[in-house]
Amino acid sequence: MLVGLGFRDELWLEQAALIVSGLAANAVRHGGACPSLAAEAHDGRVLLSVADGSAVVPRQHTPDGSGGRGLTIIEALSAGWGVRDHHGGIQVWVELTPYAGPPFTPALRRQQGTGSLASAGRG
Repeated sequence: MLVGLGFRDELWLEQAALIVSGLAANAVRHGGACPSLAAEAHDGRVLLSVADGSAVVPRQHTPDGSGGRGLTIIEALSAGWGVRDHHGGIQVWVELTPYAGPPFTPALRRQQGTGSLASAGRG
């Protein structure tokens, strides 16, 4: 998803993948409903979020054999995170650390049905 938006730095992308993995695992484990993932990129800042049907706000746990490391990893690899209400459940958002890789150039994508080109990740 992020490569399609024009991000190319491998280490940064690996960190983003770890964050997405933690968000998705927590949503599946604790959310009870099918989670949805979103990514927003504006001026080199990237916000990832996962929404699920849970109303329980995530909190740090003592790591054990079955988990408890997700938020610790997210805090170590991100610029910040938080939780907001989302359609009867919650949405956990994470702002990635600033992108310091090769110059960010928004990828071009073809808008469905129009044949016109638009800059990906722009709202």
